[in-house]
Formats: sequence, structure tokens, C-alpha cells
Amino acid sequence: MREVLATGTVVLVILGIGDHLWWLAAVALLYLYATHGRGSPGTAPPAGSGAPPDSYRAYRERRDRQAKWERRYRRERPFEARRQERGGSTR
Repeated sequence: MREVLATGTVVLVILGIGDHLWWLAAVALLYLYATHGRGSPGTAPPAGSGAPPDSYRAYRERRDRQAKWERRYRRERPFEARRQERGGSTR
């Protein structure tokens, strides 16, 4: 893919000697490859590749943080927490 991109850019630059619109086409081609091309930071990983190991660690940290806030809420507002456990309304 990179060879095709490099060849296309060189051809567009050579054609751009006579017509500057080809220069713009070369720049547009490079821009599209940089933003949507293979390996760019904005692209999603392929499906079925498995989750990276850091994603589970981040999930555990979010889960533990949420549990910590819930315990704090129950400790600081015992009546509201008890009402929510029974399924009652807090309003």
C-alpha cells in the first residue's frame, strides 16, 4: 500500500509541473492516507483481534472506583441507600 501511495504521489507531483491542480491532488492523497490510512491512530482495531491487556486493567480500575463511590454514598447517606436497596423512590 505504501508503495502505491509513494508512486501515486510522485506521478502527481511530476504531472504538477504543468498543472498545479495535480499538486493539490497529491496533497489530498497524502492527507487522506494520513487521516484514514492503515496504521493511523484514529482507525479502529480489526474485529476479532482480542482486547489489549490494558483494556481489562482500565475496566477493573473503573469498576473499583465505582464501587468505592457506592460504598461512600451508602456510608454518608444510609437512609437514601436503604431506600434504593428496597426499590423505593428517592424523590
